Amino acid sequence: MDTSLRVDSGNRSGLLRALSVIELLAERAPETLGVSAIARDLGLPKAVAHRILKELTGAAFLDFDDTTKQYRLGAGALTLGLAALRSLDVPVVARPHLERLVAETGETATLSMRQGWSRVYIDQVVSPHEVHMRVKLGSRHPLHAGASSKAILAGLTQEEIDRYLDSHELNSLTPATITVTSQLRDELRRIRRRGFAISVGERQPGAGSVAAVVRDANGEVWGSISLCGPRDRFDAGVCEAHGERLVAAAESISKQLGYRGASTFDLAVESH
Repeated sequence: MDTSLRVDSGNRSGLLRALSVIELLAERAPETLGVSAIARDLGLPKAVAHRILKELTGAAFLDFDDTTKQYRLGAGALTLGLAALRSLDVPVVARPHLERLVAETGETATLSMRQGWSRVYIDQVVSPHEVHMRVKLGSRHPLHAGASSKAILAGLTQEEIDRYLDSHELNSLTPATITVTSQLRDELRRIRRRGFAISVGERQPGAGSVAAVVRDANGEVWGSISLCGPRDRFDAGVCEAHGERLVAAAESISKQLGYRGASTFDLAVESH
């Protein structure tokens, strides 16, 4: 591969400009852009943009279409992107966020991964309080009960939500579990509007929890993060504050995984 973009003290600003071009084309993909549009969007002189584009094309980071005079990401960018994805370990990425959530709230923070039509706890940072929640790592749970599960279900496409509701009984885990399909649809719409899910005793009696969805680079639902604890510490105001923290943390994790959507809930749940 061409090494014309080698980093040294004299061309760091040029490297940052080159990276900004790659990032712009990545954000706009599969759209292609010409030199004028790239220069305008990045606030660069057209001559500077043209020089950067020529170097990136020569290094195979970009492809240039001679017919349309447009640029798109090339094989070099794909190779780096795939290598970055292979190196990502979601629990490692999420762990600092879980630790920060516990430090800020004093409640247990968890990470769940979606597995088909259920979810599994894969990590947690336990609350320092003497009375606290602790989850069983590796335990599997349905998607209709509890904040961590509902956040995942609400994050799916409408078609996926319909498939889940059509093929699964909404079994009661506690007296607070939502077992009526129309009520669950209403709840999913509320979750999408506010960006996070709340549960008070739905999966485990006496427990409260708040959760937000985590997405991967393709925008697919990877799982969710949550805060949980005794229900008497999860009143409406606390849940709202926890929810805002969780949404921010979940979106930061998703971004680190490569997700570039504007929000964790881009698609609105259709009315039924």
